[in-house]
Amino acid sequence: AEVTAKKWYVVRAISGKEKKVKELIELEVGRSKGMKDRIAQVLIPMEKFYQIRDGKKVSKERSFFPGYVLMEADLTGEIAHSIKNLPNVIGFLGAEKGAGASQLLAASLQ
Repeated sequence: AEVTAKKWYVVRAISGKEKKVKELIELEVGRSKGMKDRIAQVLIPMEKFYQIRDGKKVSKERSFFPGYVLMEADLTGEIAHSIKNLPNVIGFLGAEKGAGASQLLAASLQ
């Protein structure tokens, strides 16, 4: 198999549907052999917060960037197109109309 450089991309999703989008991307990856080599990981940045409920401190998680799913991938060929056509996906962050996805700088992920 050829070795290609994977870069980070931001997939824009309908707010509240980030988990569903992540599941759908992972399902696509599992179904398609070509995607398995091209998509390394799909992440939803989460933050923990505490809430007082019935006098008890309850730990909960919420999306750190609502409406965004991070993806480490090599978006060559039809992969970007397949992801854009998934339900609840708006497109890629920074993509011009009809253009491909723009990559995220590694420094901004830290």
